[in-house]
Amino acid sequence: MSIIVLFAALFFFMLIGVPIAISLGLAGSLVIIFFSNDSLSSVAVKIFETSEHYTLLAIPFFLLAGAFMTTGGVAKRLIDFANATVGHIRGGLAIASVLSCMLFAALSGSSPATVAAVGSIAIAGMVRSGYPIEFGTGIITNAGTLGILIPPSVVMVVYAAATEQSVGRLFMAGVVPGLLLGLVLMVVIYVVARKKNLPALPRATIREWLSAARKALWGLILMVIILGGIYSGAFTATEAAAVAAVYSFIVAVFIYKDISFKECPKVILEAGKLSVMLMFIIANAMLFAHVLTTEQIPQQLTAIVAAMDLAPWQFLIVVNVVLLVAGAFMEPSAIILILVPILFPIAMHLGIDPIHLGIIMVVNMEIGLLTPPVGLNLFVASAITKLPVTRVIKATMPWLSIMLLFLILITYVPEISLGLPDLLGQR
Repeated sequence: MSIIVLFAALFFFMLIGVPIAISLGLAGSLVIIFFSNDSLSSVAVKIFETSEHYTLLAIPFFLLAGAFMTTGGVAKRLIDFANATVGHIRGGLAIASVLSCMLFAALSGSSPATVAAVGSIAIAGMVRSGYPIEFGTGIITNAGTLGILIPPSVVMVVYAAATEQSVGRLFMAGVVPGLLLGLVLMVVIYVVARKKNLPALPRATIREWLSAARKALWGLILMVIILGGIYSGAFTATEAAAVAAVYSFIVAVFIYKDISFKECPKVILEAGKLSVMLMFIIANAMLFAHVLTTEQIPQQLTAIVAAMDLAPWQFLIVVNVVLLVAGAFMEPSAIILILVPILFPIAMHLGIDPIHLGIIMVVNMEIGLLTPPVGLNLFVASAITKLPVTRVIKATMPWLSIMLLFLILITYVPEISLGLPDLLGQR
């Protein structure tokens, strides 16, 4: 009875327009008050525990680093570097845009931030060079999803906190899939560009390439600091996030000088707003997950699945379908925090690697950011290009088939995700 009330209340609140964070908290609180043996004080305790979770501290720091990098002109320098590297290839501006998204993804940890930072510059550049605006918009909207696959990734931090897995191992597991997806998008762009005879930039001279690389160097160094520091054991993911925030501030204010001291409070405030919003969702989702655990819902579902004698590959089909549907309606972090307590125990029972499951969930969340009605990347791209959301959706859909094929590949070839962390012994 309690589980019916829990999910009925959640969907009711969401249908009448209550924000998802409050819907999660209200549904969990109602079950605790009327059906659970827990005291009402457990509501406050769970929310307080979330604020004390060490791993989750990485989120506000990564968001702050991304805010300084986005505002501080790093994206423009990365795009110039990418253009100098691959812009001379047929369709090179579009290929360079994907490369820019990959580079910026390794700095920001956020998909919408990647679309906003790269798209605001790259789409306009492609249109000026003769690319159809829908073509450029579709590419950036899809490539921007690399922001949550290529580490560091806020979504991976949330998954690690929910499942008590190693953030470093998750980050490393995202490297090869992220590079592979970026490469696949580049190859498809090249094929399409050859067929449509899209323009190419003049080949950059060695001097021009070195100049672009020198200007982008400070942004590229941050990738080495974050990932190198984590993988070498120099610091944890949370410490890496704090270092990234300080480094981004120094680069934006003192080296590139794109931000003045007077503008810093505004940047910090914007990052703070986003952090509070995300942490509020996480806190209420943790309460929701606590109710699920207390009512032993995961254990009951695990027993049901065990009785059905599903093979791991069959269970993963169910996981992907559920996540694809959920991704069309909900924010990625909320989906993970709601569904992980249910799916994770079953996956462990079937012998599915928890890191592999995490990467599968992240790729599903990428697709969710592209699917209406709630796909956040669609609205960010619409705001940048001033195109109606319907046109952005139409521009994005042809590339979505690539994402779906990539999801199948990641789901059933776990070595793509696990090969690098296993090879380097990352724990």
